Amino acid sequence: MAGTSSAAPAAADVFAYADRQIEQAAAKLWPGAVVRLEVHTPSVTTYVRRVQVDDRALFAKVSLLGLSLVSVLRGTAGDWAQVQAAQAAYQGSPGTLLEREARGLDILREEAGVPACRVAGLQSGVLFTEQVTGPTLADLLAKEPHRSGELMTRVLVELAGLQQPAVARSVDEVAIAERGIGPTFHRKFNGISGPTYLRKAGQTGEVLAGMVGRLRRLRPAPAAGRRPVVYGDLKPDHAVFPGGPESRSQPSQPAHHARGRPQTDAAKLVSRTVLNLIASPPDRAAAKAIVGGIEVFADAMTADLGPDERAAWIKHLVVLWLMDTTNILSTYLTCPADLPLPEHAVKITQQAKVVCTLLDRTTANLLAGTDPQAVWRLALADVAKAADR
Repeated sequence: MAGTSSAAPAAADVFAYADRQIEQAAAKLWPGAVVRLEVHTPSVTTYVRRVQVDDRALFAKVSLLGLSLVSVLRGTAGDWAQVQAAQAAYQGSPGTLLEREARGLDILREEAGVPACRVAGLQSGVLFTEQVTGPTLADLLAKEPHRSGELMTRVLVELAGLQQPAVARSVDEVAIAERGIGPTFHRKFNGISGPTYLRKAGQTGEVLAGMVGRLRRLRPAPAAGRRPVVYGDLKPDHAVFPGGPESRSQPSQPAHHARGRPQTDAAKLVSRTVLNLIASPPDRAAAKAIVGGIEVFADAMTADLGPDERAAWIKHLVVLWLMDTTNILSTYLTCPADLPLPEHAVKITQQAKVVCTLLDRTTANLLAGTDPQAVWRLALADVAKAADR
């Protein structure tokens, strides 16, 4: 039984607890409303469920201790009794992850002028947001691959309001720096727990360990000068075009706002677009068009830079891309058996060898001192090959 031993929490216990939290929070926020819990949205980070409150379609999100679901279910925070006790204290403390996510969404909408999803309510450790409907960037890349470069560029350019000085000051107060690509990589793969963690991934973990060692050596020096505000979680599935491809994109999920490297958002967008390509390859012509679009996107992001600056920018982009891919692939491969994975995550784990080959070749080229722009072109050529199966 949960809580009677040092066993890691069971997903069934965690999910039942989260559902109760959602129902109780909704009852407090909307007394008398008809609340229906609908489909659970599989995630490795937080518990997410679609909820109907009278005629409003919402997402409800529960975060345990600000940790990922995978970490909690591995027993990182103790057994289930320990997690529940810690969660009660955590919810009562200021600056919880979901509080900062809610504030970040308000900053996006009200101060940065970005039409992000609306916060419907935050109560007792549960964040409710309005659902955003329409095709995602991932949908449009699959449907109109020849527009990939343009669409990816627009999604990033439309976040430009984050760079206003007043917005930056607001973000600094609620930054979610711990969820960034670099901090996540270094937390997961530190010298103490990293090898133990990777052993859970079996043979693939051994291969990943070699890549992790290379990426640690390639770690960029601390950024000098101004560090821009980054959205922090820019994925093709999180950018929605409510009015179709000609409309302005709209983030459908809370972000992980913080100061970061200028390449951060571009790197996550490239990383997840590439993983989608490998997981669900389109036909050869479409794959070629999307890979070409990724190159167009990087060209647009570096159009104002001189040759040396562009080379440095591309190198950091590639390193962050590889770090993000390593982060998420290792999470999927070490996921507890009772935690449902999103469909695309299952497909990615099935192509782990292909992803590792890409990581291996690209990190080797970077360590060999190959010109960053040549490394970039070679990496994209390898992506095209990986998608041509």
